[in-house]
This record gives sequence, structure tokens and C-alpha cells, in this order.
Amino acid sequence: MLILGCTLASYAQLSEKNYRIYSVKLGKEVNLQQIADDMESADVLFFGEEHNDSVTHFLEHRMLELLYENYAAKVVLSMEMFDRDVQDIMDEYLYDGIREKSFTKDARAWSNYRDYKPMVEFAKKNKLDVICANAPTRYTNLAGRLGMDALANLSPSSRRHFAPLPYDTATGAYYDKLMGLMGHTATPGKDTAAKPAVPMAAMGGFNMILSQSLWDATMAYSIAEYFRKFRDVKVMQVNGRFHSDEGYAAVAQLKNYNPHLISLIISTGSDEAFPHINWEEYKKLGDYIIITDPAVPKTYND
Repeated sequence: MLILGCTLASYAQLSEKNYRIYSVKLGKEVNLQQIADDMESADVLFFGEEHNDSVTHFLEHRMLELLYENYAAKVVLSMEMFDRDVQDIMDEYLYDGIREKSFTKDARAWSNYRDYKPMVEFAKKNKLDVICANAPTRYTNLAGRLGMDALANLSPSSRRHFAPLPYDTATGAYYDKLMGLMGHTATPGKDTAAKPAVPMAAMGGFNMILSQSLWDATMAYSIAEYFRKFRDVKVMQVNGRFHSDEGYAAVAQLKNYNPHLISLIISTGSDEAFPHINWEEYKKLGDYIIITDPAVPKTYND
């Protein structure tokens, strides 16, 4: 992965000229403060990103700052970028003072961690919790290769690092999206997570549906688990947009674990037509659509 884009210092050069925000509910362009204010009546903000978008990373950091300005210590950051089995390491870095070098190594920080570092450092400075929300890859891989039975055979201590079994699997429209990614013919259906039959999408024997659904279920479960301990909080969940667009995936899974939680969804991406955007093309993706300037260099090449 080659890092190309904005450094932390160059974030200061970004401005409202580099993005547009559209509120689906209001039917007009708004600013970030509007989203922060709307969180007054919501519990979870899903910020769906493209992982190499420099402008989006700038906006995520700013969104966290605005939420803190509005809600102070109630704010919690939840991240796809860290797995549940490194939660203790994250807490040690935030509150107990281990060195950053030890933290990034032992917590298996992504190679583009510098894109997420401003948020983690903001949480550290302001004593905010960070939820390491994701399932470790070894378990999503195991689910895809050998199924839920293989997960059930793991020790209780291992099973703490992913969503409880059995977890719901992708169905309906979200299933269709996953199958489309793999070049399979989609099957019609309604998007619901209510005890679906396990759909098989084998790629050389690998069941991508089971694997992807474990990611989604685990991130949702991690958020719901936090709410069982601390009810009056505002969680900002940062994940790839595929995990939250259209209210599918982790958003739908969260409703399984706690139907009372109210979520708002941000979907971000670039458009070559920027700044002249046809918002109708994007309205189904979330509550707020953020289109970023494609002229700003990406943080790395795919």
C-alpha cells in the first residue's frame, strides 16, 4: 500500500470547497454542524467511508470534534479498524500511557493508521472511550472456510471476540449486493435479518456471506454491548461504507441486538462531476450523503 495523500499537517488546507453534504430528510445541502445537532435525538452515527479518501478522514476527525462540542463526555468512538481482541491494548494506550509504538504494533493498526490517528489522539486527549468493534480476521476467515460450527468449537475465551452464535446472515438486497461483488447471480428477496436461512456463496469453497456477516454482526454487537453498560452516550461508528450504506449490514444487525437504538447514516464517496452533484443518485444510501472532491489526492492507491 503506497501512501500518497494528505498528511496530518495538510489537513489544514482542506475546507468546505472540498466536499458537499446533503441531508436526505431536508432535501438540501447542509453542514457538519447540522449532523452533530441531529444526534441530539439519535444514539449511533454510522460514518461510512472509502478507506483511502483524504477528505473523508479530515471530516471524520472534524465530526468527532463537533460531537464533543455538543455532547462532551457522552461521546464514544467505535472503529472497524480495530478488533475486539485488542480492546485492552487500546485502553492501555488511552488511559495507562503505553507508548504509541507499542500500541500500533500490538493492536495491529492498519497500514494507513495515520488516517485514523487524529481521532484516536482526540479521544485520548479528552478521555473518551474507543470501542474496538471488529471481529479478528482469523475468525471471519474460519467462518468462511468451515462455517459457524467451527466457530462454536472454539474456546469460550476465543468466542468473546466475535458476535454470539448463531449470528444472522445477509439476506435480500444486501445479499444481492454481496453476490454482485462476487459475480454471482443474485436471488430476489426482502432485506431482513430475522432468522434467515444461511445463503451459500462459495468462492472456491469459501462462504463470503458467512464471513462478511460476522464482520457486520460483530461490529453491531460491540456497539450494543457498550450500550448495555452505558446508556446515555453518543456513539460515532467509523467503518467502510459497505457496512452501513442503505441501512444494511451493521446497521440492520444493530437493530437485532437493540431495536430501541436510533441510528443516523453518513455515506461518503467521490464523484467526478463534483461540485455539480445529482443528489438523486445517492439519496438511498443514508441520511446524509457526503461527496468529496476527487481532485484531492487519496491517502493510498488501491
